Amino acid sequence: MNNFKVIIVEDVPLELKGTEGIIRNDIPEAEIIGTANNEAEYWRLIRDNQPDLLLLDLGLGGSTTVGVEICRHTKESYPQVKVLIFTGEILNEKLWVDVLDAGADGIILKSGELLTRGDVRSVMEGKTMVFNEPILRRIVERFKHSVNRELTNQEALLDYEIDEYDERFLRHLALGYTKDQISNLKAMPFGVKSLEKRQNELVQKLFPSGNGRMGVNATRLVVKAIELGIIDVENLHADEE
Repeated sequence: MNNFKVIIVEDVPLELKGTEGIIRNDIPEAEIIGTANNEAEYWRLIRDNQPDLLLLDLGLGGSTTVGVEICRHTKESYPQVKVLIFTGEILNEKLWVDVLDAGADGIILKSGELLTRGDVRSVMEGKTMVFNEPILRRIVERFKHSVNRELTNQEALLDYEIDEYDERFLRHLALGYTKDQISNLKAMPFGVKSLEKRQNELVQKLFPSGNGRMGVNATRLVVKAIELGIIDVENLHADEE
């Protein structure tokens, strides 16, 4: 790894001291050319001393959005600068998504292994999406959950002989659409009467033993479809009307 210049943005003095210690002890190729504890200080620094790497904390002055905007504007104004997030925001997954959308080259959570020379080298050599173990573990858990949910959905569609129109019909019922509204969707070539017939057929498929002495209305049908994995509450969206 060649020598390179670093600016650190961190508003907690003790954590800044720790980060500087990691860099000086473990990453001798890095030259710290400045530190800032707020947005204004950072922009003054980078105008006069352009770094190769910005090591950026997200929670500045109690705000998480400031760090995201620093990342975004840095990537827009200085696209050659690598941005590695080093943050204690270990539970705010939405924030991770926002900063990745803003162009961050990686995220290192301040837990577990912390910042390593390998992480920094990966970023400086052009690798994107560099994560340490704590965030990788969360990503893998989400990936496994997503895959298992998709498999459950596919199996349910096959087991209950649900076609694309059944799925679309149930999904829009779950979103609060009336049959009249559903019949007006571009991808639903059925009138209201046909949809009522389709609903009755779905009731027979999903309640083969009946529903006790109770009838099955649209709401109960949707709940059953969710319970069986036929429609996914985490992926409900309306089709084009």
